[in-house]
Amino acid sequence: GSVRVDVTTAMSVAIKDNKVHKVPLEAFGPLRHGLSALLLRRSSVTLQGLFVLPGIIDADFTGQIAAMVWTPSPPVTIPAQSHIAQLVPFVAQVHNADQVERETGGFGSTGEAQVFWTQAVTDSRPNMTCTLLSSHESPHAITIIGMFDTGADVTIIS
Repeated sequence: GSVRVDVTTAMSVAIKDNKVHKVPLEAFGPLRHGLSALLLRRSSVTLQGLFVLPGIIDADFTGQIAAMVWTPSPPVTIPAQSHIAQLVPFVAQVHNADQVERETGGFGSTGEAQVFWTQAVTDSRPNMTCTLLSSHESPHAITIIGMFDTGADVTIIS
């Protein structure tokens, strides 16, 4: 049998820009039997100019599941009941995880605060000025002017 479960959009959504949009799905958590799931695109969706970004649905998530979608060529209308994504269930292998109260809605974080840095593409990119601050070290601020390249797993400062 299939290892995935197709999910459909809960409503019609019009995407008028190339930003990431949260699209509600006809799926709700918590998932059964203590399962978590990967939220992935259906293969036919990309051919239609729509990108469904992958996500993880935790076993203790409560509320309506949503997909993060974007298109490089707006406008795009996604009709209600469109099969845009699939859930691939799995048993999480995290041991001794802290019990954390979760709210409905998702797309949050239960860990420590994180910094996400974006930089507009300009003629001077990748040269830029960056000031690093620390309340625990001396000096408390360091300013760097140089080339920066941020990737998914690493930031390179030259």
